[in-house]
Amino acid sequence: MAQNDPGWGSRNNDGPPDLDEMLRQFSRKLNSLFGKGGARPQPPEGSGGHTFPIFPAIGLVVLIWFATGFYIVDQGSRGLVLRFGKYVETTMPGPRWHIPYPIESKTVVNLEQVRTLEVGYRSGAEGASARGKELRESLMLTDDENIIDLQFAIQYNLKSANDFLFNNRFSEEGVNNNNLEANAVRGAAETAIREVVGKSKMDFVLYEGRAEVAVHVKKLMQDILDRYKSGINIVNVTMQNAQPPEQVQAAFDDAVKAGQDLERQKNEGQAYANDVIPKARGTAARLLEESAGYKLRVINEAQGNASRFSQILAQYDKAPEVTRQRLYLDAQEQILSNVSKVVVDQKGNNSLLYLPLDKLLAGTGAAPAAPTAAAPVPAATGPEVMDSGAQRSRDTFRSRDRENRP
Repeated sequence: MAQNDPGWGSRNNDGPPDLDEMLRQFSRKLNSLFGKGGARPQPPEGSGGHTFPIFPAIGLVVLIWFATGFYIVDQGSRGLVLRFGKYVETTMPGPRWHIPYPIESKTVVNLEQVRTLEVGYRSGAEGASARGKELRESLMLTDDENIIDLQFAIQYNLKSANDFLFNNRFSEEGVNNNNLEANAVRGAAETAIREVVGKSKMDFVLYEGRAEVAVHVKKLMQDILDRYKSGINIVNVTMQNAQPPEQVQAAFDDAVKAGQDLERQKNEGQAYANDVIPKARGTAARLLEESAGYKLRVINEAQGNASRFSQILAQYDKAPEVTRQRLYLDAQEQILSNVSKVVVDQKGNNSLLYLPLDKLLAGTGAAPAAPTAAAPVPAATGPEVMDSGAQRSRDTFRSRDRENRP
């Protein structure tokens, strides 16, 4: 701006220029340039014919416009370039440039970010404790016609930026802002969960099969999303909660307690059976072994006695008198070695003997009789041995001898 400009006439030449006045003049020149405000004004007299520098301003605008085409793709992300709305290319991580808007536009999609989808509940601002149930999503019917309340948390990321951006009904900006109304993922999740639960029993879903149900849901969801070419990869499926509806929760708890009591009583009965049955089997086996041993012993004794009798008979046929005398002596030796004896010497003149019958009877185990006076014993011609027991016949002696002879 020249110093002889009329705008300078009202100010002190030594002071700074008036910015408001400069802006007003710039505005008037722009209006005149684009035909606004009537005919283009002529430069004032004495201005030397200077005009506003249009081409440098246009160059600056174009430069700024070109600069808007620069963008950076972060690691783990992909950039999709659209030219008049048509897909052109996918750019890798790093600094990139595209023809600025409105000719081309870009969308950066994060492939490594793990997104979370909640089915059956919504987390509140205070965390899981403040989450509310979505009964329309959580109530499901099992194979045994029972209703259960399930809540799932699904984590997923992206494996194809093109499929994710062009084959789904939600925008990438909505996902980045944690707007998890992902129709494709939620629809696939509800479909997979209801199919798996509908083919399972209630007790299996609530107790022993929770991990297995989550695995089946993950596989089925991935198959559905791949069939739709959604570009989504399911990372993890977790069952957050599984319970019967609140309206029948008390009755269900009673049924569970009854089932637990039944199992406890079964376990106690099984434990008692495990304690008694082995003992009974052991006793039976012991009796069988004892009977088998007794049988074998009796048979062997009978065979031994028969063999011994045959040998004695052969010796008796050779020397009857000697064999008879030997058998008699052996029987007497066996008998006298097991009983109490009193040896009487008849060489003396005393014919009256005192026999301690009470001690003799106590030694044999018989009850002692009432005490009586000692009875005289008739004299004998030689030494005699008296047995305190009952008199046995010679046949008894011989039979014992046969039984005990080796």
